[in-house]
Amino acid sequence: MNCVIVDDNPLARMAMAELVSQVNGLNNVGECENGIDACNIIREQKVDLLLLDIEMPGASGIDVIKNLGDNSPVIIFTTGKKEYAVDAFDLDVADYIVKPVSPARFFKAIDKAREIISYQQNGTTSSPQEFVFVRDNGVLRKINLDDILYMEAMGDYVKIFTALKFFIAHTRLRSIEQKIPAQKFLRVHRSFIVALNKVEKVEEGVIVINQTPIPVADTYRAVLNNRLHIL
Repeated sequence: MNCVIVDDNPLARMAMAELVSQVNGLNNVGECENGIDACNIIREQKVDLLLLDIEMPGASGIDVIKNLGDNSPVIIFTTGKKEYAVDAFDLDVADYIVKPVSPARFFKAIDKAREIISYQQNGTTSSPQEFVFVRDNGVLRKINLDDILYMEAMGDYVKIFTALKFFIAHTRLRSIEQKIPAQKFLRVHRSFIVALNKVEKVEEGVIVINQTPIPVADTYRAVLNNRLHIL
């Protein structure tokens, strides 16, 4: 996993480089004192992770992410101030570490970044997909697919229900449908996707999951009956 360290403070870069050197499989492929140099490195070589300061002369860390757009690697913000946390997580960063960075806190952030990178690299392959990440109250949280009961569209948001709680993701149901394994989930209504193995019963145009009735649209009924292996 290749990373680039971006910080205008040379002592902070040195401390971060030392932490990186202690992580097996994490390669420091560049150190930059500003966002412009970081963008140039990312465009020239494969970078999986950006360890990015926020307050820097010229372009801030937030400016760097916006400039990279879809080409952005996974981001861990490292900053001396807490007040940027909300803006940072709105950009789907993996983690937000306030300096001084302790080894334990750094290793925890790296583990989270590894999981996200693994999902990005393997989520669309033939290997089994076991989890997704959603942003919940400004934090990226992992949800095991086996825990999901159903999902409900609410305009620009989607409620993801598990047996214990629900999460709200700022996305469209169609976008989620394209990213989850079709063998496990099925759209049964323009506003609902269900986990097929969580269906308890089907009656009078609805299916029941965890004692919750979910409508089934006529256009999806035949596909649902087929997928449920009705005898």
